[in-house]
Amino acid sequence: MRGDVGIDGAATEEKQDAAEVERGKAREALLRGRTYLGREFLTWLLWNSESGEPVTEYEKVGLTVLLVGRIVLKGVSGEVNELSAKGAMAPYSEQVKRALDKGLLVHQARMLLTHGERAFEVSLDAEFLDIRAAKLPALMSEDDDSQLAERLALTEQLSALVNALVEAFLVVRAGKAWTKQVVPAMKAWMRGEEERQKLTPIQRAANARKR
Repeated sequence: MRGDVGIDGAATEEKQDAAEVERGKAREALLRGRTYLGREFLTWLLWNSESGEPVTEYEKVGLTVLLVGRIVLKGVSGEVNELSAKGAMAPYSEQVKRALDKGLLVHQARMLLTHGERAFEVSLDAEFLDIRAAKLPALMSEDDDSQLAERLALTEQLSALVNALVEAFLVVRAGKAWTKQVVPAMKAWMRGEEERQKLTPIQRAANARKR
């Protein structure tokens, strides 16, 4: 029980200030909005990374992304509102794509970021887009002080790389092409239509015979 304690030792009803209640509702709405935007970002990143091409550039060097290992999908409605998949290439599996097509979005993912000769592993969560766990490149320094400085520099670079990905997404998300081009392309990818469209009639026929 919460609130002040009365004479009989029982808790009295706690009355919240109306303004505080409204502020709480506003915080919850803002949090839900950010979470949904984070899920859109991770889902866009999954779709945009499958080609193996750089998703964006940082300091004029291409930044490639590969989602690896465990991935968590969440939604707000439907018979299934959460799904987890494990495996080296689980994020790009047909099962995950079908779940995305049903309305789920990527909520948590592990990814490999490659920038130049450096590779970082990082786990991102859509709720705050914070780094839950990370693996930095091998250190080149030998003494402790230099290793600490190098580790801090690599941590700052990782944060900058994640920010570069978020900024690239926001540019697309705020543009007119998001609704007319990007979302339809992502839906086609989820349904496997994007791949079929790239095949020639002969290739489609050959694939049909294999099935």
